Amino acid sequence: MAGTYSQIYIHIVIVVKNRDHLIPKANRDELFEYMAGIIRNKGQKPIIINGVGNHVHIFVGLKPEMKVSDLARDIKNNSTNFMNRMKWIDKKFTWQPGYGAFSYGGSQVEAVFNYIKNQEIHHTKKTFRDEYLEFLNKFHVEYDEKYLFEWVGEDTD
Repeated sequence: MAGTYSQIYIHIVIVVKNRDHLIPKANRDELFEYMAGIIRNKGQKPIIINGVGNHVHIFVGLKPEMKVSDLARDIKNNSTNFMNRMKWIDKKFTWQPGYGAFSYGGSQVEAVFNYIKNQEIHHTKKTFRDEYLEFLNKFHVEYDEKYLFEWVGEDTD
């Protein structure tokens, strides 16, 4: 019997509730490694995870039996519990509802990896709102602005 072989590349974007800057720079690597562990424990392949104080980009190799929605839910739920357990901030941590998910082909992996790797530099020039709307438009995702993430301020992240 023939085996099934596939590699689906998905870029997931999750946002801190109210876009508050609650992910301390000093603890980001530990949080991102924890998220990578969640992904590995689900039998998926973390490629790169990076972000700034108010949002995170997650690039994964996904097997076809895993729903993107289930993986995003599990990453958000488990990382919320982790952040609150670690007490790195003096208030309750939570993610905004929803997420963004965008697919890429194998020839685009390096470009996406480098884009996510350079988030801090990228956000000195572009707000998260501009970045996210650019993704939606680039991928021809129909959306209603009233259902997008809460845009709190227009700082450059």
